[in-house]
Amino acid sequence: MKQDLIVILDLGSTQNTVIAREIRDLGVYSEIYPHDITAEELKSFNNVKGIILNGGENRIVDGRPVEISPQLYDLGIPMISIDYPQSKCETKLDALPEQDILRTFVFETCKAEANWNMKNFIEDQTELIRRQVGDRKVLLALSGGVDSSVVAAMLIKAIGQQLVCVHVNHGLMRKNESESVIKVFRDELHANLIYIDAVERFLGKLENVADPEQKRKIIGSEFIRVFEEEARKLEGIDFLGQGTIYPDIIESGTKTAKMVKSHHNVGGLPEDLKFELVEPLKQLFKDEVRACGVELGLPHDMVYRQPFPGPGLGVRCLGAITRDRLEAVRESDAILREEFAKAGLDKKVWQYFTVVPDFKSVGMKNNARVFEYMVIIRAINTIDAMTASVEKVDWDVLEVITNRILSEVENVNRVCYDMSPKPPATIEFE
Repeated sequence: MKQDLIVILDLGSTQNTVIAREIRDLGVYSEIYPHDITAEELKSFNNVKGIILNGGENRIVDGRPVEISPQLYDLGIPMISIDYPQSKCETKLDALPEQDILRTFVFETCKAEANWNMKNFIEDQTELIRRQVGDRKVLLALSGGVDSSVVAAMLIKAIGQQLVCVHVNHGLMRKNESESVIKVFRDELHANLIYIDAVERFLGKLENVADPEQKRKIIGSEFIRVFEEEARKLEGIDFLGQGTIYPDIIESGTKTAKMVKSHHNVGGLPEDLKFELVEPLKQLFKDEVRACGVELGLPHDMVYRQPFPGPGLGVRCLGAITRDRLEAVRESDAILREEFAKAGLDKKVWQYFTVVPDFKSVGMKNNARVFEYMVIIRAINTIDAMTASVEKVDWDVLEVITNRILSEVENVNRVCYDMSPKPPATIEFE
């Protein structure tokens, strides 16, 4: 069924996602669009019940205020504005509306129905996927992470055997992760899974590359090249499935907001991409992706597994990747996950991982001076990945983890705990 839609037009606010989430919490679907969307584009949606003109601190771009098309006022769609002086609405607000004001606008002014739920979302996306793909095939990068797993389940529901899953071992996976992907998807879920060992290929491309953005782009581009090569071996592959979610798009930059970081499935795709993208989760926040996975019937452990970035350990082995530091990240991360599970923190903490910087510090081992790497532990909680707080891990647990890392991981002589929330830090280091 077509779900009613409240459109938020980005006129420089940093709070677009806050309003979108509040409206979705009311049971009404909401999406964010750029300020320069045309009246014709909005009319083509058919189900727009209301428009929020959301201004803010970034409403001046290149010395000029951003403005909407005057034709939008003539659409007859209920409209309010927030912190947008140029607005021609009758209803103007200076700050984010309180919940009762938002509720009144959505239900009484816009007459929207509370029909936003995962069951309806899945039905809508399934229909859209079938229309887009037809009788052709989709190639999907199946890392085994939450996003790619949910996309796989969605595509299987929509097009069945027209989906071809490819798992690429790029050498940047967590410990035993590729083996786990094969076991779950090929052996248990009977997916059409192709396994590709590309460890040497990726590490060769990344040699001596220290810039985080360049690393992300190399990893993203190389992924596409691998898929193109695989597609040439198959027939009828015209589409590439992607696990893009909404925070990926926001952090990769908008017309009124600066880029936080590029994502391999947003900013790292090559210009000569030969596939059409299928991105059924691109308007969902992370918690909504998990809810979608549960509704699709995926196992709880798979849906609530640790989030893992597309570039993998490549953005946790800071600076130019070396094999010794990459292995230190992999082994220390495995210890962290094992001890968090023992302490019950795996069910409490949203994301936790280790990173290894590209510098060394002095230490002592076996009564001798050593110059080795440090491991930094990060553990954070969040709802939508847009903001995050630091988990206050019990000291005894941290001591056990530290002792294990120092005794079991080679080339490491120091362990630190990251106390930085988001913002000003981001979740990942690169």
